[in-house]
Amino acid sequence: MNTHHDPQETVSDPATGWWTEAVIYQVYPRSFADSGGDGVGDLPGITARLGHLADLGVDAVWLSPFYPSPQADAGYDVANYRDVEPLFGTLADADRLIADAHARGLRVIVDLVPNHTSSAHAWFRAALEAGPGSPERQRYVFRDGLGPGGAEPPNDWQSVFGGPAWTRLADGQWYLHLFDTAQPDLNWDNPEVRTEFLEVLRFWLDRGVDGFRVDVAHGLVKQADLANWREPQEILSGQEVDKPRPPMWDQDGVHEIYREWRRLLETYGGDRVLVAEAWVEPAERLARYVRPDEMHQAFNFEYLLAAWTAPAQYAVITRSLEATDAVGAPTTWVLSNHDVVRHASRLGLPVGTPRPNGIGADDPQPDATLGLRRARAATLLMLALPGSAYLYQGEELGLPEHTTLPDEVRQDPTWERSGHTERGRDGCRVPIPWEADAPSYGFGPADASWLPQPPSWAEYALDRQRGVPGSTYELYRTALRLRREHGLGRGTLRWLASGDEVLHFRNGALGVLTNFGAASVPLPDGVEPLHASGPLDDALVPTDVTVWYRA
Repeated sequence: MNTHHDPQETVSDPATGWWTEAVIYQVYPRSFADSGGDGVGDLPGITARLGHLADLGVDAVWLSPFYPSPQADAGYDVANYRDVEPLFGTLADADRLIADAHARGLRVIVDLVPNHTSSAHAWFRAALEAGPGSPERQRYVFRDGLGPGGAEPPNDWQSVFGGPAWTRLADGQWYLHLFDTAQPDLNWDNPEVRTEFLEVLRFWLDRGVDGFRVDVAHGLVKQADLANWREPQEILSGQEVDKPRPPMWDQDGVHEIYREWRRLLETYGGDRVLVAEAWVEPAERLARYVRPDEMHQAFNFEYLLAAWTAPAQYAVITRSLEATDAVGAPTTWVLSNHDVVRHASRLGLPVGTPRPNGIGADDPQPDATLGLRRARAATLLMLALPGSAYLYQGEELGLPEHTTLPDEVRQDPTWERSGHTERGRDGCRVPIPWEADAPSYGFGPADASWLPQPPSWAEYALDRQRGVPGSTYELYRTALRLRREHGLGRGTLRWLASGDEVLHFRNGALGVLTNFGAASVPLPDGVEPLHASGPLDDALVPTDVTVWYRA
């Protein structure tokens, strides 16, 4: 075997707490289960399907936003942080979901969106009415324009969704929106904003939630001078240590906000947690968000973005563990979520293909068979790593991206704001299939869903996979059981080999080998395979297969 590196040991943090080793399942409420037959998922639908999550073996559920919202960005434009969007149910439904989840041993994490509100939020409506220079406008980022008559935006910032990040009002002032025009950015230099979100945290903590996933956690504080940024606008803060940070991302001032939030959470019992959605690289910058007095976890997007090669996977795993170990925090691992192409499709593209922002019918299509094979191998590799893992709804079924979604049904604002140059995120948000022969594949009682489901999804339905040896669902279920039995989340990773074609490590008493090469490779002599992402050829591990064995 061609080995580039000497065997070495990377130790995950030994701290206790359920979150240090948890497997957390993301539910996208619109697309999980529809109890009412209107084609849109809802909170009662989620509650009715909690048994699936308990049977699967996850530890917690994270709910994407369900707050009152005009849905300009699928609920990430929040009009009221203390209620439930009628499309999804009521506060009583939320209370019932939390109680039922706890009764099944599942913790509940809710989404918090503090970088911006909806333009329909009472604060923003008041700001529009109050006019320039008012206290109401101080809650947001309002500025006068540049040039003759203030007709030019205050700076050159662009929206992540495409187009300028500024919109001008009839009174001549401009407001900042790093995302959609319906998502005005809050001004976190304003004490009133900070106080308001502490109260929002208390509201949901008092209702029993176990934590918060914090949207755009690296974006709250902007560089004071709002300096121009001539680079392309991306949500990622920058990948090179020696490059300047964009003035809208990863400013040092965000950390005191999270220290204050952490102090609040510590006054509640039961290990309540903060999870950062911080698109920050390199890993050393991301690790600042999970220092002992800040967030408990941060999503590891560098891992999600890593190429499917042994050297790339070795590098990101090692770097991630070293960075979080340095601040005494667990590493998180994630392969899919509601913002990226599902990994069963993403990995079906040629290695080295730039990460697509959605896939449409006219785009190069992934190899579905290859994608699922690699996705299963990637999942077993991920679930064997020490730390906490995140799953996105439907990945336990092997769901691919909907890559032939008709353009006329797309709802992601990215599609319109990019001038139809980026497909957007709708393809990973299509309602998931539960029963192959039921209306809307069991998503709801009616044959309707807010985004159309492809006919091929019958084969992925849960009732076609439950109890079927070798199915993707059973692969996940077995992996989660073994992960718990062997304590992999709190384990120790020791590299046995890493080269151009193979990753091989031990975590406690379990050996893990992933073959990235073109030829089959042998398992160590005399070991007992426990679980594999695909069939083995006697003691040989085929291409794009991960195997767990008793070391």
